[in-house]
Amino acid sequence: MTDLETLRSALREPPAEGFAEPDLGAIMTKGRRIRRRRRLATGAGGVAAAVVTVLVIVGAVALREPAQQPLPPAASAPAAPAPMPAPASPSITAAPSDSPLGDVIPLGYKGDGGRELVIYASEIDEPSMPDVRFGLQVAYRNGAGEYEALLAANEFKGSDRSFGFHAVDGGDLIRGTFVPVFGYFSGPAVRVTSTVRGKPVEAQVIPWSEDPSVVIFWFSPGQVESPYVLTPLVAYDAKGQRLTK
Repeated sequence: MTDLETLRSALREPPAEGFAEPDLGAIMTKGRRIRRRRRLATGAGGVAAAVVTVLVIVGAVALREPAQQPLPPAASAPAAPAPMPAPASPSITAAPSDSPLGDVIPLGYKGDGGRELVIYASEIDEPSMPDVRFGLQVAYRNGAGEYEALLAANEFKGSDRSFGFHAVDGGDLIRGTFVPVFGYFSGPAVRVTSTVRGKPVEAQVIPWSEDPSVVIFWFSPGQVESPYVLTPLVAYDAKGQRLTK
């Protein structure tokens, strides 16, 4: 007998131990219970998902449309206050009159276009500075009695004739002309000197014709390019004694 025939004979033989017939009713009942549990679980999940969806939708609506609450009656807006004027700041350079106060002093060189540069005192009438009655003006002298102002400087705090240096300015290129460093000293000075980078420099000094106790001075443009390079300004009297520290 071949192996195939032996296998077929073994399959035809009844089992040595009998098996009970399956209970189809119990199997079907159990299957329905399992399916019911699955459906209930699925249904519970669906309900939970539906609840979450509803909450999300409600939350979104709540965020988009906040609850309208009654608002108190709006108060009338107060009228805008009138703009405050800007505080006036003191000016170092006040506007002097065009008329020279005393003699007009030539500076000794010409400016743009070959016009003569001069310096003179001019009257100041400024209520906020009652003790400042004059300042200095550098200008072109265009003709008899005609002056074209370039730069004005004056004291702006205290008295214009208190002892010491006042209205030191210049060292600027204005309309093509270099305005030299200038100023005045109130006191019995006959010399004004300083140093620029360790090198001594001396100013031209002219007593003011209206008050000889005041001297007007200026430095050569080739020696002093700015008042900020002077370290320091020193005034001397006729005896050579130093008037300033």
